[in-house]
Amino acid sequence: MALTQRLEFRQSQSLVMTPQLMQAIKLLQLSNLDLSAFVEEELERNPLLERASDGPEPPVAGETAPSAAEFTDSDDGEGAAGASAGEGFEPAQEDWLNRDLGSRAEIEQTFDAPLDNVFSEEPAEAAARNAQDAAPTAYTEWGGGASHDENYNLEAFVAAEVTLGSHLSEQLAVAFTAPAPRMIGQYLIDLVDEAGYLPADLGQAAERLGASEADVEAVLSVLQKFDPPGVCARSLSECLAIQLRELNRYDPAMQALVEHLDLLAKRDFAALRRLCGVDDEDITEMIGEIRRLDPKPGLRFGSARIQTVVPDVYVRPGADGGWHVELNSDTLPRVLVNQTYYTELSKTIRKDTDKSYFSDCLQNATWLVRALDQRARTILKVATEIVRQQDGFFTHGVAHLRPLNLKAVAEAIQMHESTVSRVTANKYMATNRGIFELKYFFTASIASADGGEAHSAEAVRHHIKQLIDAEDPALILSDDTIVERLRESGIDIARRTVAKYREAMRIPSSVQRRRDKQSALGSALSAPATASDRSRDTQPA
Repeated sequence: MALTQRLEFRQSQSLVMTPQLMQAIKLLQLSNLDLSAFVEEELERNPLLERASDGPEPPVAGETAPSAAEFTDSDDGEGAAGASAGEGFEPAQEDWLNRDLGSRAEIEQTFDAPLDNVFSEEPAEAAARNAQDAAPTAYTEWGGGASHDENYNLEAFVAAEVTLGSHLSEQLAVAFTAPAPRMIGQYLIDLVDEAGYLPADLGQAAERLGASEADVEAVLSVLQKFDPPGVCARSLSECLAIQLRELNRYDPAMQALVEHLDLLAKRDFAALRRLCGVDDEDITEMIGEIRRLDPKPGLRFGSARIQTVVPDVYVRPGADGGWHVELNSDTLPRVLVNQTYYTELSKTIRKDTDKSYFSDCLQNATWLVRALDQRARTILKVATEIVRQQDGFFTHGVAHLRPLNLKAVAEAIQMHESTVSRVTANKYMATNRGIFELKYFFTASIASADGGEAHSAEAVRHHIKQLIDAEDPALILSDDTIVERLRESGIDIARRTVAKYREAMRIPSSVQRRRDKQSALGSALSAPATASDRSRDTQPA
């Protein structure tokens, strides 16, 4: 077999992911906050990029724009001075400064008074010195900026938020003076989560600290007396017990109730009455005290700042009965390519490395501006198609939400499904019914019982919630009954699907709902009876 060399031509097609294409795909799936952070990094990195608001500001409405004569820097100044004199204006400031006022006697004769009386500068200078030496009377006169400054930041004067860890550490410094207990206490405080709880097993803490378990328990008993009550507990029962001891209500009956919270969750009041050794009135009062306690005392101290959702798209009713879709301009970064700066630099740059660097900067800046524009157009196109497909939701509500998938929207706007998926990720739409993520409008399809149009999974969940909210406390709907009610409404659904939707909406089972509603009904019926008995007792004989 002989080995030979030969030249062949082959033609093939392949998709090449250029850096610009990868950047456009990346920008498409970013949220507005992540996009703002990305653009800020590019502005710092690329000298040819600038914000659109960095240029000269337009004149304020109602004010006349300055004329060209006001910015004329000519030596003669005859045109401006002549125009001003002809229109009755005072001469320019340069004319006053250059005019020869004559001798002292001529000036005194002009003003008909001596110069010592007219130009008395000593009182003015004294007043200025006194005003300068006096203490500032207004807040804006102190150093640190004024409210009219553009860099004035009101948040710089807001006190820092007190965290749970810092609040406990301040109490630890007062409770212990010895270094060893203070070190153990600080280690335990660092283990406290945002709800105020410690891990259930503290054996590793004693081993890591090189201390005995008795020392750790002694420090823990002191920490559990800190504010807020119930902090540093290892379980819910211990947290409630600490708060009850603080209220001097931790008697044997209450202790039995706290140790059997699982029975309280199941509404097994008969077993609780037997364990606590109390009657119906006492067990009701004890449960009321438990409900008034705080199961998560650490949440009083905020640890995470809540970020408000800023919508990317607004949907408003149109004058013609349709819907008007527009982008939120506040979430769109406005950047421009400084072509003037690049032109000036290209005339002075001599090194090849510098030329290559600024050429790359120009190319990246141009691609970024195009990618941002394409991203905005794609979001608007996808949102418009979603509004068109889900017109019934915007008009009538969740019950009229139609089944929709990515393929239907992609085919309508002639894009790929992956592009639609990236557009709908982390994007929000403000509508007349609230703010929804774009992915909310894409729901699964549930077949119709009578062979008609399919139903949306979100609409079915809404229907299930309506049935459960309207159920009679004496006749609780089971999952099988809900399936029958849905089939009567034309929705073909399985029982396990109903259970899955119910658990996703955090709705308890029919047994748990029966106990909850019967206990609530019993409390409501006992309250008027007690009041009527009390009113009869207060009546005179």
